[in-house]
Amino acid sequence: MTMTDPISDLLTRVRNGLSVRKDFVLVPYSRIKWEIARLLHTSGYVSEVATIPSKTGQFEQIKIVLKYTNGRPVVRGLERMSRPGQRVYTPVNRLHRVLGGVGVMVVSTSQGIMTDTQARRANLGGEVLFKVW
Repeated sequence: MTMTDPISDLLTRVRNGLSVRKDFVLVPYSRIKWEIARLLHTSGYVSEVATIPSKTGQFEQIKIVLKYTNGRPVVRGLERMSRPGQRVYTPVNRLHRVLGGVGVMVVSTSQGIMTDTQARRANLGGEVLFKVW
């Protein structure tokens, strides 16, 4: 069966893994999911990301090590903004901070996937993929 929204699948796997206190989650590899996982790592929302070969050796997977502080997940919420049926494009002057700067908005720009802060610095708007806080 074809997956229609791989980014939502990634976010759901992370959200479900956090809700049952898993140490890590595995996600099928794609370039956009790898970039998102790296961005979550550099923003401090996950402990580690790595690519690993699958057991059959055919497909790579992304291992995302989830992060907890005092037994509570660092990620308090994930909200998908743009979806295949309803894309959300935002110019740079409308990229607002998430929860007053506590969270991060992930934006797909012409220069690649970046946080809202990086997009404002680069003076770029784009498709708002999701918010994390």
